[in-house]
Amino acid sequence: MESQMIEFPVNGTTAGGYLAPAQSGSGPGILVLQEWWGLVPQIKGVCDRLSEQGFTALAPDLYHGEFAQHTEMDKAGELMSSLPPDRAARDMGAAIDHLLALDTCSSSQVGVVGFCMGGMLTLMVSAIESDRVSVAAPYYGAPLGDGAPDWSGLTAKVEGHFAAHDDFFPPEAIKDLESELRELGKDVNFHIYDGTGHAFANEEDALGTFDASAATQAWERTISLLNQI
Repeated sequence: MESQMIEFPVNGTTAGGYLAPAQSGSGPGILVLQEWWGLVPQIKGVCDRLSEQGFTALAPDLYHGEFAQHTEMDKAGELMSSLPPDRAARDMGAAIDHLLALDTCSSSQVGVVGFCMGGMLTLMVSAIESDRVSVAAPYYGAPLGDGAPDWSGLTAKVEGHFAAHDDFFPPEAIKDLESELRELGKDVNFHIYDGTGHAFANEEDALGTFDASAATQAWERTISLLNQI
């Protein structure tokens, strides 16, 4: 089965997404969550890389067909700020339903990987979906302040990857969140990568902050985590 765009049911309607089945035939299910740009080729590429590693990956199209080019930061910000949180939560939950029902998914729980906005959503969906999420790897994004979910539902093992120089998600706030979650008894470890900026693992990053060394280290840690599903 080849990677392709699919549709899946959501509360009596449908949503779309990019599905990359495990090249080995079947493997653990991974939910991949987009940056603020939308479901762009780079995110599809993440799914393909996971497929090559033996996972079945699904990236839901949370903007329902809309996306921004990397030269359109204003549009990306508008798309992110206008995303209905309840719709996003429904779409992510339905994507997990769809993943777990696939013949190419061998796991009874999923892992979640997300970037920027998707990093924030990774932690939120992990708290919302509770024990349906086994492990979570947020990249340079987290719900801070008033945007935090009810953390009582978070049971996943979390290993996050954050930039040392990030005005969007300051490392001081990230470490504070890590401490808060650990005090709640959560299995959380946030890595701060020295010398990096926001989106350091995106090889098409419009900010010019791509760091090949840090990206490779973060990816190797992510694969190791996902192999614990």
